[in-house]
Amino acid sequence: MMQRIAGVLSAALLFVAGVAIFNATRSDPEPATDVEATAEITPATTSTTTTSTTTTTTTTTTLPPPRSARLAFTGDLLPHGSVQRAGTAFVAEGWDFAPLYEEVRPIIEGADLAICHLETPISIDDTNLSGYPLFSAPRAFAQAALDVGYDGCSLASNHSYDRGAQGALDTITVLQEIGLPYAGQAASVEEDLAPVLYDANGITIAHISATYSLNGFVMPSDRQYLVDLIEPEAILQEARIAKDSGAEFVIVSMHWGAEYRHEPISSQNEWLEATLPSEYVNLIIGHHAHVVQPVDKVGDEWVVFGLGNFLSNQSANCCVAASQDGMIATVELLENDAGEIEAVGVHYIPTWVDRGDGYIIRVADPARADLPTSTIDQMGITFDRTFDVVSSRLSEADGLTIGLGLAPGEPSVIASVVPAGDG
Repeated sequence: MMQRIAGVLSAALLFVAGVAIFNATRSDPEPATDVEATAEITPATTSTTTTSTTTTTTTTTTLPPPRSARLAFTGDLLPHGSVQRAGTAFVAEGWDFAPLYEEVRPIIEGADLAICHLETPISIDDTNLSGYPLFSAPRAFAQAALDVGYDGCSLASNHSYDRGAQGALDTITVLQEIGLPYAGQAASVEEDLAPVLYDANGITIAHISATYSLNGFVMPSDRQYLVDLIEPEAILQEARIAKDSGAEFVIVSMHWGAEYRHEPISSQNEWLEATLPSEYVNLIIGHHAHVVQPVDKVGDEWVVFGLGNFLSNQSANCCVAASQDGMIATVELLENDAGEIEAVGVHYIPTWVDRGDGYIIRVADPARADLPTSTIDQMGITFDRTFDVVSSRLSEADGLTIGLGLAPGEPSVIASVVPAGDG
């Protein structure tokens, strides 16, 4: 920890030159200018008196509406062998994983900023591919994330170093070549310290990503920048640098927790306490447990402990039934009267990986009528199971809502993308 922190401090003076802004131009509105009242004086003369008539024109200034943005986050993307094979069903050669997202794509594309969690290395040339336990996915796995509307991804996970230092560097190269921004891995100290900034509907947002472990692998002492590990002091320092670089809202993606456990464990609570509340970090998004975990607040700041699996081959056959569950968490940002950006609510949409139908990511809508009865029944199970966990600490009165559209009250998105079928 101290070595990383020392590296952060020693390189802090260099970050300006190395700032990497992936689509982060900020356009501040011009300040409104008050228009002074003007007076026109028209003399009127008679034989005995002279009077003046004054007309005053007043111009009022209309303030711009407060800025707002909707952010979307999804759970683990795991290219197990069966998932990789599912990507071959849509093309004559190679892979195309975008069709697996067809139901959830409108939600991803509808957000002002959508962030995925790409948990594994990506092969630079589509060779030496593998699933669990040492992953290596084809380039198309990352390309699909870009194609369906993600603006960037968190990378730091316990599988980031499955293919060693070269695998970590190859993943970075692939994402750079296809144009998909990322956080949590870097090819140099300078890149590691350079804030990852996005523009979301006129709001400058920074993204940081870190993991609890590398499954026993150890990075070289002179290349600790390859994958960011969870070190609260270093995270806060990176967040401070991001704020100094113009970020108005800082998100930290934490790869943490115990697999298949819904309740946060002691290390999650300790890292949360060390990170929030903070003047530099505004939101924590969690991954790794492979099941959904609660949403909570620390003061006015939100923590989504775990988003579950978004795409994987996990199920009750290997793990727990809830490992097929996931969710899309949308976070509403709003500018307050002081010009600061706040998260004012979290909305979540339950999802389910349909392993029996080509690994389609389903919107878990119990009312849908376009699927076999057994699958529709599963939608109800997933919806209830997700609600029981995610809303176990907060309610609608706290700003936490569940639904099937991008925001509370919106209908399911599936009506516009899935034709009616057999019930």
